[in-house]
Amino acid sequence: MAEIARLEAQVEIKSSAEKFYGFFRNNMHHLVQMFPKNIKSFQLLDGDDIRAGSLTHWKYDLGSPMTAKVRIEDIDDEDMTITFNVIQGDVLRFYKSFKEKLQVIKMHGGVGSAEWTLEFEKANEDVPDPEQYMDFAVKMSRGLDAHLCKT
Repeated sequence: MAEIARLEAQVEIKSSAEKFYGFFRNNMHHLVQMFPKNIKSFQLLDGDDIRAGSLTHWKYDLGSPMTAKVRIEDIDDEDMTITFNVIQGDVLRFYKSFKEKLQVIKMHGGVGSAEWTLEFEKANEDVPDPEQYMDFAVKMSRGLDAHLCKT
């Protein structure tokens, strides 16, 4: 029986935790302009705002062109947490399930952290851990933080 595996990463952020979280909560579509090499398109498939239950469609490239239909599974504004669940797309050729969670932590001294968790079930034992997805989440967090510190 296959088991759910996890990868975790923490990125220190210098921008305010509220601003960083708010970007994902309200301006996720701007990731296309910020990371055009990797994120080719983002579309909200239902409604005008990101909320629990929202469906999104992504075209992205982490070495080859891919697509994903992603449901926003949960949003907790108090804990600054968003959980994404891939329900369709290329990543599911390799993983039976694939969830990504972002939690933004506010710490003392004006710094915070973006904590990413990937939960996945491999389609078979030959499939590698999804390191490239975690590497991109870290890269994206650092780039976004640098951008938010300038604005």
